[in-house]
This record gives sequence, structure tokens and C-alpha cells, in this order.
Amino acid sequence: MAHAYTPGLKVSAKQLITKRRILPLKGEVTAQVGDSVTPDMVVARTYLPGDVEPINVSNQLGLPPEDIKSCMLKDVGDSIEKDEIIAQSKPLFGIKWLSGSKSKSTLTGTIESISTVTGQVLLRGKPIPVEVKAYVEGEVVEVVEKEGVAVCCWGSFIQGIFGIGGETHGILKSVVPDNTTQLDEKLITDDCKGCVIIGGSRVTAEAIRKAVKVGAAGVITGGFDDKDLRDFLGYDLGVAITGSEDIGVTLVVTEGFGDISMAQKTFELLKSNEGKMACINGATQIRAGVIRPEVVIPIDQDIKSGHDDAITEQKGLDIGSPIRVIRHPYFGHLGDVSGLPSPLAVLESESKARVLEVTFEDGKKAIVPRANVELIES
Repeated sequence: MAHAYTPGLKVSAKQLITKRRILPLKGEVTAQVGDSVTPDMVVARTYLPGDVEPINVSNQLGLPPEDIKSCMLKDVGDSIEKDEIIAQSKPLFGIKWLSGSKSKSTLTGTIESISTVTGQVLLRGKPIPVEVKAYVEGEVVEVVEKEGVAVCCWGSFIQGIFGIGGETHGILKSVVPDNTTQLDEKLITDDCKGCVIIGGSRVTAEAIRKAVKVGAAGVITGGFDDKDLRDFLGYDLGVAITGSEDIGVTLVVTEGFGDISMAQKTFELLKSNEGKMACINGATQIRAGVIRPEVVIPIDQDIKSGHDDAITEQKGLDIGSPIRVIRHPYFGHLGDVSGLPSPLAVLESESKARVLEVTFEDGKKAIVPRANVELIES
């Protein structure tokens, strides 16, 4: 019998992790297959075209468009500096001290084009350097010519529900006694500088600000209130991808919005790796092409070894499968599948759907639609 698709979050103590590090445009690859890399090591670089700014030289010089070329002091492709004169009309009546009008560059770069139809000159800013780093500690296993590499390592891997902030890394540091403790600003001290802080349940906006203040690299926590998120960012997030926020810290939320404790298994996995380096990324996309925030904890082991004890096939929902409910009225509750009835059940809305029986951590049981749960892959 085929399994119905069930979204899932991975929480794995050990698996083979491969990260493709690809440039947005073709450029130069600086690593080779077999190279050992660290998170900050540049593996590829390129240059993005600079911004384009138009200047209406015809208007500035008071000339018809077809005459501007005779007044240009720079040609297409020439380098220019900001405020440099690029065009000047001839002196009035040929008298030098009656200098003509001038047109100055608004940026440093080059002349992109000169139009005798519109009278505009397009300026192209200096190329913008882009470097792609390895992100994780591991070995380069593939090189895509002029585009990037694939980096592979053994490691613990945790996917989150939501995150903000980009790629970073730091030493894991737990500041809470258990997975149910709220992470507030009092728990974050100066010795968290450069660390990835392990929280328990909800993290407050004040705690995130304190993390930024002390120079923490990231925060991993169970829940986050949407009001705190808006308070911290200063604006509402839309449905676009996150991860590009320049906020000084990366946040990974493992369970959801609200006062939700981190799953015990996730907390224990993070706690057991305290003192080790973690590579985290808050990038999240919830529409088509889902992107999950993640935590990677590299393990120092040859990538060619250890397959038998780490790789297992995820077969979908089954009796005993750990799940998280993602809809009201049990939103955020964790449990195990204790029953998978085959017949369709009639819901409160009078629609029919496949359901399952879940036994929550406190021993209580409930019947919920299968579409309302998320599989915790391990």
C-alpha cells in the first residue's frame, strides 16, 4: 500500500550531509575534490554587475540628444569616478572663461551606453564581489566547473519550523536547564559571545536583542511569539523567503509560534553536543519549494565510512512514528502514532478524511486528520 505524503522535519543524531555551494553567476571555483574545508573557507567567487544609473545629459547640457556625443569627455567602457565630469558643453561664444554646462557622474564605475535618441548616458557601478563559503566543515566531493562545489560531512542534523538570519556557525552553549524553560534576557551573558545558544521553550524579543548585544552567533529555541518577531524586526514578515535579514544573529525555531517547548529528543541531541561547533541557517520558505531552517553539527569522521550505522530509510507514517500536530486544537503537541484506521472518518466540518490516532507525551490520546500532522524523521 502506498504511503500518503506527510511533511516531515528531520532530527538525526548522525547522517551523511551534503551541501551544494553554488554561485549565482558563473565565476571561479577555488576548491578541488578532496580538499578539507572549514565553514569560513571561500570555495567559489564571482562578481555581480554593478547597479545602473541613468543621467539625462541632454537636459543637463541643454542640447538636443543627437549632439551629446560631441560633448562627451568619456566614451563607452571608460572608467569614471563619482562627481567626475563626464560631459561638458562648449564655451559660450568660444570664450573660455564663459564655460559651458557640465554633467557629473553619480557613481564610481564605467560608462555603459550613450544614447543619441534619448540623450541619456547609462552609468554602471563597480562590480559587486560575491563569495560562497563552505558553510560546513567537511570534504569537497564534487566540483561544478565555474559554478561551485558540493561539500560532504558526517554530522547531526536538525530541521526547524521557522528561522531568520543567514548562515553562521559557533560553539553550542546551553543556557537553560531543560526544554521547557523560557529563554529570556537574564539567561544570556557575555560568555555567549560567538556561541550558538540552546534555548528551551519560547524565546523573547528582549533575549534576541541581548544575544545581538553580546555578539552571539545564533539562537536555537522551541517557540517564538509572532508579536515578539514583529517587535524585534520592526515589520511584518511576508510569505517570501527569509534568511537575508541583517539582524546580527541567526534564529532557528524548532517547534512553532507560541509557548511551545522544544521536543525532548531535539533538546537532548543539542545538549549532548554542547561545546561542539554548529553550523546554522535561518533561511525559510513556506510556499512552493520549501526551505527549512537547519542546524548541522559536523562529526570528525571519514565520509567514506559509517554508512551502515547511520543511514536508514524513512518509510512514512507507521505505528510508533513520532509526530507533531500542526493544526488546532492540538497545535504544537508531540506524540507517537498509536493507530492508523483505514476507513475515511467524518470530521466536524462534515468532510471526510483519513485520520490517525496519536498518543501524546502525557499519555492522552486523540484522533486527528493525517493532513494535520508532521512526521519527525529520525
